[in-house]
Amino acid sequence: MPQSVPSFAEMMAGCRHSAVHLEMRDTYGIAPEAAEFEAWKAGDDSSRHDRTGRRRAWLDLVRETVGRGVAVRRARIVSEPVSEYIRFEHAGTGLNIEAGEEIRWLPRRQASDIALPGNDFWLFDERVVRFNHFTGDGASAGPEVADEAAVVRLCASAFETVWARGVPHDSFKV
Repeated sequence: MPQSVPSFAEMMAGCRHSAVHLEMRDTYGIAPEAAEFEAWKAGDDSSRHDRTGRRRAWLDLVRETVGRGVAVRRARIVSEPVSEYIRFEHAGTGLNIEAGEEIRWLPRRQASDIALPGNDFWLFDERVVRFNHFTGDGASAGPEVADEAAVVRLCASAFETVWARGVPHDSFKV
């Protein structure tokens, strides 16, 4: 029987203390950003500075969540040299930070001894994990929620280790 997963916005709304996100892919094929990525590759980086377009809902959600006193942190494990997609992400990260996210980057070579889960995830209040599944070409394959203590511990430990080693966004050069 398929799992019923609350919406991401519902999970953020229920969060009281911390929402942390670990990203581990070097490329994503998220359909809503495909046109922006293509434009960016062609030299148009306007979407990376657009507070009112596609990213507005996310930026508003982060501002509202941080405004309630929730710490929102994101860590990205990346290969070096970074992929074109990671350069695209890096170019737009300033808006996330402006909205209240804290973001760090960890070169993949520095993550070899970290026990990592098999998928990107969000961890809410160190009690529930939302895994983001992707297809081989980076398209979303849907979320999964887990609250088993061992899974929560693995994700919390992985995130905090990556965070401690990570380079703050403003110091990470792509």
